Amino acid sequence: MAPGNNPSRNDPEAAAPGRVAAFHTGLSAERRAAAYLIAKGYRILARRFRTPHGEIDIVARRRQLLAFVEVKARRSLDDAAYAVTWKQQQRIINAAQAWLMAHPEHETFEFRFDAMLIAPRRLPRHLLGAFDAST
Repeated sequence: MAPGNNPSRNDPEAAAPGRVAAFHTGLSAERRAAAYLIAKGYRILARRFRTPHGEIDIVARRRQLLAFVEVKARRSLDDAAYAVTWKQQQRIINAAQAWLMAHPEHETFEFRFDAMLIAPRRLPRHLLGAFDAST
C-alpha cells in the first residue's frame, strides 16, 4: 500500500476502536479550546492546519498577536502538560513557519506558541508561551 493511502489514517472510522475514540476526544478538546479562546477575545484563524512537517491545532489572533496553540487532552491537566514533547514542539514550529509563509499578511505580527490543556471536569488551562522556537 502506498504511503498516504492507509485507510485507517485517512478515515478514522476504519481505524481501531481505541484510535477512533482518541480521534473524537481530540476533536472535542479542540472545540473546547477554540471556544475558550474565543471567550478570551481571540479570533480563530485556522484549525488543524497540516503540513508535511507537522500540524497546528489552532491558530488564533488577538490584536497584533498570533498564537499557535497545541491542544492536549488527558486525564489530568498535569498529564496534558507533560504530553507536549520536544519533538512535537519542533513539528509545531515547522508548521507555524509554513503557516506564516502561506499568510504573508501576518508577517508583522508578534507570535508565540501556547498550549491548551484539557481534562475532564476541569476548565481548560491556557499556557501562554508554553515553548519557543529558540529551544
